Amino acid sequence: MFIGHLPAGYITSKLLYPRFSGQNVVSNHFLWAGVLGAITPDSDMVYFYLVDHRQHHHHTYMTHYPIIWVTMLFLSIISLRISRNLYYPSLAVIFSLNGVIHMLLDSIVGDIWWLAPLAGKPFAFFTVPALYKPWWLSFIFHWSFGLELVVVIWAVYLWWQPNQDGSRVIRA
Repeated sequence: MFIGHLPAGYITSKLLYPRFSGQNVVSNHFLWAGVLGAITPDSDMVYFYLVDHRQHHHHTYMTHYPIIWVTMLFLSIISLRISRNLYYPSLAVIFSLNGVIHMLLDSIVGDIWWLAPLAGKPFAFFTVPALYKPWWLSFIFHWSFGLELVVVIWAVYLWWQPNQDGSRVIRA
């Protein structure tokens, strides 16, 4: 997925915020935690380009291990259930949930090692054939890029929805 992670994080955060608003969570903090969680798995791109020099698929790095994100989500939910102050656990839940969603979205056409580091077998629902050069054009012209555009359009739609008071102030 090229352009869909950040908007997907926005959508998830915006739609789930009403369930967390009673936890005294500031909407912008909740939104930022969610969006950061949605893109954090791709922070490995820095290592991929600057250190590893593209020698290994960036989905094989720890930031793309689903077990890490699922564990973080599980621990965040437990913390949310047992803590008195629900502010930070709420932010941790949306951050880690969006990390899990990142893994799911990457699994559509990108290999994800779902059992890493225990097993080294990648999984993807669909394969993008290498039909064009440069390589990224194959992804842009693949049907799955249409899904990304739908996610982007949905996020823009939610972004511009008027608030309950009728104003168009941008907030979560």
